[in-house]
Amino acid sequence: MAQDKRLLIVVNEDAFFLSHRKEIGIAANRDGWKVAVVGKNTGKSDEIKKLGIEFIEMPVNPTGKKLHQEIKTLKFLLRLYGRERDAIVHHVGLKNMVWGGVAARVKGVAGVVNAVSGLGILFSDYNPSKLRKLLIPVLKWGMKRGNVTVIFQNHEDESLFQALGITSKVTTHYIKGSGVDLDQYEGKARSKGDRLRVIFSGRMVKDKGVLDFIKAAELLREKYEGKVEFVMCGALSSNPYAVKKEELERLCDGDYIRWIGFREDMPQQFEDADIMCFPSYYREGVPKAVIDASAAGLPIVTCDSIGCRDTVANGVNGFLVKPQSPEEVAAKLDILLGDADLRARMGAASRKMAEKDYDVKQVVRKHLDIYSDTINRVRK
Repeated sequence: MAQDKRLLIVVNEDAFFLSHRKEIGIAANRDGWKVAVVGKNTGKSDEIKKLGIEFIEMPVNPTGKKLHQEIKTLKFLLRLYGRERDAIVHHVGLKNMVWGGVAARVKGVAGVVNAVSGLGILFSDYNPSKLRKLLIPVLKWGMKRGNVTVIFQNHEDESLFQALGITSKVTTHYIKGSGVDLDQYEGKARSKGDRLRVIFSGRMVKDKGVLDFIKAAELLREKYEGKVEFVMCGALSSNPYAVKKEELERLCDGDYIRWIGFREDMPQQFEDADIMCFPSYYREGVPKAVIDASAAGLPIVTCDSIGCRDTVANGVNGFLVKPQSPEEVAAKLDILLGDADLRARMGAASRKMAEKDYDVKQVVRKHLDIYSDTINRVRK
């Protein structure tokens, strides 16, 4: 194998790399890896190139299920991996693990790192998918080769993969989320302006709890209108369970309940908030939005569901609620909205959790160690 260290980070979209894996790519470049990001170009690829990182555009529909699109993605990866057999390939997300795993085994690439960053709708208990029965054997087949490492963000996903026999014979690691730059946040609870602010951040998908957030706000309207604002940050989605723009505009009044779309300034949005509410029942890894809110020192209301429950010690830095229960969400928000001392206490606990578990410097170091271990196995 050539002594140059080549790393391909395969993601669904360029924007995801910038929001979730940028620091890892920069650090790997600095550590002597020749890094390329592979993914769909949504208009952010130039930002990646400005970091000194190569970008390779991949034809992929992140939420698509049409066979001809999936075959096009697989053919692309087969061609790419045929040229990059000496590379370590880091697949982020389930679809990339499936087709990337097949391509890597067929073409015999040097090493594979698979990152399970949430299993989403495909493995959801609330929206069971027949498609997963077809994909499990493909995942298993892609794993049946030497030099494969799998990174999990929560132990429940790890246990599921082991029970299904997908990762029974591969190296596994546990890294709690994508990390956060703690220096971007003051990490202190505060109230600004005349009204308290409850914030939601995430894609506008039903399983992410968007409609439950709105319903909880409506349940509290009589008590808090004019005193509190409920703000949703996040882009529209092509997900089959997406909330459409027309529905959002109908449900939001632009004052008490507001949807402000995708934002580049999320650190400031969290700094201006008083409570993070993320009632997701989507099968998360560890949700990046909640990690960021923890770094900002916010108390958190989220669901007692896979991935989300890893971010909250119930009653310490926030509250865990039953999934798909806007009434319970409203009840816990009511407690926090009425008690400034509790918000401050829980917010401080969130910040401590972020410092302990989510520091992006720790996350980066763990990834670099995994890359080094993977390439060293080839060179022995």
